[in-house]
Amino acid sequence: MKKVKIHFLGACGTVTGSKFYLETPEVNIMVDCGMFQGLKELREQNWKNLPIVTSKVDAVLLTHGHLDHTGYLPRLLKEGFNGKIIATAPTLAITKIILLDSGKIQEEQAKAANEEGYSKHHPAVPFYTVQEAEKTIALFSPCEKDEWKPLSENVRFRFRYNGHIIGATFIELEIFGKLFVFSGDIGRKEDVLLASPQRPKWADYLFLESTYGNKLHPIEDVSEILSELIKKTIQERGNLIIPSFAVERLQSLMYILWLLFKQNKIPNIPIFVDSPMGNNVLSVFERFPSWHNLSISEYRAMLNHFNVISSYADTWKTIDDPRPKIIIAGSGMVTGGRVLTYLQQMMKKSTTNILLVGFQAEGTRGRQLLEGAHELKLFGKYYPVKAKVHLIESLSAHADQNELLHWLDDIENIPENIFLVHGEPNALDIFKVKLRDTKNWDCDIPKLYSTKEVMCSP
Repeated sequence: MKKVKIHFLGACGTVTGSKFYLETPEVNIMVDCGMFQGLKELREQNWKNLPIVTSKVDAVLLTHGHLDHTGYLPRLLKEGFNGKIIATAPTLAITKIILLDSGKIQEEQAKAANEEGYSKHHPAVPFYTVQEAEKTIALFSPCEKDEWKPLSENVRFRFRYNGHIIGATFIELEIFGKLFVFSGDIGRKEDVLLASPQRPKWADYLFLESTYGNKLHPIEDVSEILSELIKKTIQERGNLIIPSFAVERLQSLMYILWLLFKQNKIPNIPIFVDSPMGNNVLSVFERFPSWHNLSISEYRAMLNHFNVISSYADTWKTIDDPRPKIIIAGSGMVTGGRVLTYLQQMMKKSTTNILLVGFQAEGTRGRQLLEGAHELKLFGKYYPVKAKVHLIESLSAHADQNELLHWLDDIENIPENIFLVHGEPNALDIFKVKLRDTKNWDCDIPKLYSTKEVMCSP
């Protein structure tokens, strides 16, 4: 028998920082390498060296490109990693955009903190720089989905389509005859831009995301909600600000708004898209048409309908524009990005509407807005919130409880171990009970930095 040691280095009891490290007799593999976001106690984990010998990591496999699955990669290099970073081509394209954007933002924030003196650290330093992100990108190795690829004599893997965002997959990792399945983030059965996720047939060891393990997405008429909010914005001569994730959510919102205009359900109100990273992601949709439902002609027609902002000077021109308008800007949980500038200037007005369109993790400004915060801290100062806050939950890119159960329905065996990860404590606990009641499966909820040893056949 061969021993595999599993290290749970992130996404344990939380929805962020996904990192799982497997030591095998032949090769050492990290699955995802995410950065912690949200609560300060989680963000502080980013600055600690991992409790492993990083130089011994042979390869990193990425399920998809989101920062909470890829954002620790430059730090991994700093700690000694020099292996391959393997993912589908669109995932690597997204990861490149996200790492470069994140490095730039971190440099800018550190510079601003030093100049304005609002950091407790002297000097404030970026978590990583653009240059460190570029060194990371040099290690990228693209791989086709659905094809088994060897990592060593008795270890192989394949990527399988998973919806969620462009390029996203779940990973099947075969180690000495045992199948380790990493769900990554599972997408929706019905998505305006993406196909339904594929589903695993077998799993000896299952690492299962549980973001919405305790919830069903509401049945909402997204078009109707948007139409009414837009009419309200025009009547009040106000602004509708939509903080958006740059990957997938931004493109989905653009597509829905464009369809509403084409169907004469909304007037020709100016719509500004202010997300440099999101603009770059749009080009990934053009490069990889087989990974989404939009034709190239539809994509180009949609793009022509929007005012796509590239420079920060144009951000201020948009703020000064007196017309009622819609502004879609990063980031989706209001943790950074251009949306902070719009909120700083506009959320003190009662004619401003803020529409949140996805999961808001603990400790984020998005969660604070959702919970009725009367003020937000931006750029080291507090600003009052007079704007009205709205939520559309059904646009989430994450499967809800029923969709998670559906994703599991094709698994023919009872897994030897099921590890529930990537969920907040309540979601994990409820989903654990649900799996026991519906499938008679027992699950583990691993703690951060815990380890587990399992045996595989030679």
